[in-house]
Amino acid sequence: MTVERYIRVIAGTFVLLSVLLGAPASPIYVSQWFLLFTAFVGANLLQFGFTNLCPLGFILRKLGVPDSKANCCG
Repeated sequence: MTVERYIRVIAGTFVLLSVLLGAPASPIYVSQWFLLFTAFVGANLLQFGFTNLCPLGFILRKLGVPDSKANCCG
C-alpha cells in the first residue's frame, strides 16, 4: 500500500468519524465541535492538493514505511 492510500484511508476515517460524532442525529453524537474538526481535516486535504506538502507522509516514513512507497511529497 502506498503512502497516498494510507493518507486517504486515515483522512477518510477521521472525516467520517468526526461527522458521526458531531451530527446531532447520530447515535454516537458527542459535540458539534467535531464538525469543526471535520472542516479542519478537509482544509488540510485541500491544502495538500495545492501545495503538495504532506506532513502525514513524513510521519509514515518515520514509522518505517519504505521510501519507495512514501512518495507523496514529490
